Order: sequence, then structure tokens, then C-alpha cells
Amino acid sequence: MLPFKKKSTPVLGIDVSVTAVKLLELSRSGSKYRVESYAVEPLPSNSVMDKNITDMEAVGEAIGRAVKKSGSKVKDAAAAVAGSAVITKTIEMPAGLSDSDLESQIQVEADQYIPFPLEEVALDFEVIGPVKDNEGKVVEERVNVLLAASRLENVDAKVGALELAGVNAKIIDIEGFALENTLAMMANDLFGGGEDQILAVADVGSAVTTFSVLENMKIVYAREQQFGGAQLTEDIQRRYGLSYEEAGLAKRQGGLPDNYVPEVLEPFKENMAQQISRAQQFFFSSSHISNIDHLILGGGCASVEGIGPLLESKVGVPTLIANPFANMSVASRVSAQTLRNDAPSLMVSCGLALRSFD
Repeated sequence: MLPFKKKSTPVLGIDVSVTAVKLLELSRSGSKYRVESYAVEPLPSNSVMDKNITDMEAVGEAIGRAVKKSGSKVKDAAAAVAGSAVITKTIEMPAGLSDSDLESQIQVEADQYIPFPLEEVALDFEVIGPVKDNEGKVVEERVNVLLAASRLENVDAKVGALELAGVNAKIIDIEGFALENTLAMMANDLFGGGEDQILAVADVGSAVTTFSVLENMKIVYAREQQFGGAQLTEDIQRRYGLSYEEAGLAKRQGGLPDNYVPEVLEPFKENMAQQISRAQQFFFSSSHISNIDHLILGGGCASVEGIGPLLESKVGVPTLIANPFANMSVASRVSAQTLRNDAPSLMVSCGLALRSFD
């Protein structure tokens, strides 16, 4: 008799950005995924600054509202800390060690790689494969281990906010790794798996644009720059004498004067294309890579009408707007149209929700 397959434990992917909590629940049948629930809940201003939680209670309340809005009954969650708050290092270790021996050995050696007292950091590791010599031959007695460390205060803030919302923090990941999970899933459908290809992701959020490059579906470069949708909101605010909140509402819902598109929106789009083009050139100048095969645009600003074709013409790379749900079915309680509108900003929460199937 065949053994029963181990049932995956669902987790909510909860991405806490500067402006909103983004929550996603996925299920899987065979190789097909389904969106069971999702919600986007705005955050009070200044409750998250530079991707660090500064008001845990406000963030916890927002997560609680997002869970309630989504209708999900799942109580375990995966969240992530920003890459800028994490130190990663690939180190060589002896092959054949048990997990407990490897953990003990890493604890002994970690202080030479981490510039903080070990009692102040959360530490994790993963064996990523055998060491190879200069000729590409496997060195059988050594393995590469990816070491990741973050200050405990960064991890504790995420855990505390989730617990305030009545959710168990089952997994604390790294945003870049969550993004890799989502892109690996998308690449199977879009890029034949993505092997031997160079993919770039420009995630244009409210205040920060993150430009990441993946080689063979692993992030090899990531850089943040201060640019995002808040700049468009401020332009609207100044131009039309509105409060910041009124400008944000007008940006989303429309109703601005006829000169808004040519005199405010189009210059913002040009600026956005210029920022991403500069980020690409900066990457080329610091890398052996000189060509990008595909550019994926994510973040809230990816929903700006016409930005994809403009970006493709300015950057010179085939460009698509991120939609990790393009080949997923959607539960009846989820609005497919609203999900499609929010899809570019759900890349990290999707990667976190995919941890349900590890």
C-alpha cells in the first residue's frame, strides 16, 4: 500500500512594506496553484520607515485587518525582512556533517563573518552544493553553505506584529529569497525555466525602487534607490493644492484635471524609465554581465498605464508587467480584477505564500 503523501501546511504570505500590508494565501493541486484569499491593507504613515517597523502596534492592527478582510482561516504566516537588514555570506564547510554538527561548527565560526555580537542576531544557514575548484571539478570533502544573519530586533519586530494580529510567525524569510521563489514559478511559464538567462526585476514601490538581477534564477545583484510612487503623489499635491491623502486618493481613483496626464503623469513616467535605465547601467558597470534578457516590472508603480512599452523603448530590454497569478485559478471570494490590478505589488507576498509547499 502506498504511503499517504505529507500534506502541505498552508501559510499566509504577509509582506509588510512602507505603505501597506499585503497578504496572500495559495493552495496547490498537482502543479496548479489557486489564490484562496488575499488582501491589501494601508498602513498609517511612519509606522514603517526604511522597511523597519517603528510602530509595532499599528502594524499588528493593520495585519489583523488584512486577515479579517481576506476571510482566511489560516493562522500560520511567513513574513520577510528586507535584504538591506540581512548579511549573507557563502562559506565552505566540511562535507558529511549532520545538521546539528554543522550548526555547532557555524556557531563557532560565524563571528568572523558577522559584525555584531552573536547573541544579538538571528542566524540561519543552508547547504547549497559542493565546492568546485578553478576547473569546475567537485571538491568532494567540502560544501558551500549560505549563511544569513539579521539583527534580532528586525526579526522580533516582524514576529511581534504578527502575534499582535493573532497570527503565528512560522517562517521569517528574506525579501530577496521570496522574490526568487515567485520568479522561479513565473519563469517556468514565461522563460522556459529561466536557466542560462539574465532576468532583471525593477520593483518600484512608494518610496524605494529595488533593482535586482538574477543569473540562473539566483539574485546576483540588488540595489535600492530613493524613488517611487510617493513622488507622483507629491507632484499632484503641489500642482493641484491638495493634501497628501487627497492626492493619493485622486491618483488611484481619477478625477484630476485634463492637464494631469501630459503635465504630471507623463513626466513622472519618463523619470521612472530614466531611474531604471540608470540602475541598469550602474549594474553593467559593476558586473561581468553586459546584457539582460528580460526586465520584469513590479511594485505599485507597475500599474501606471502605458509604463511597460515606454520602459521597453527607453531601457532597450523586453519588458513585462509582473503578474505571478497569470496561470493560477482564483477562489470565488477573490475579485479577479482587483487581484490583477494589485498583482505587480504582490511579488514578495506570493513568494512567501509559496513556502506552504516546501
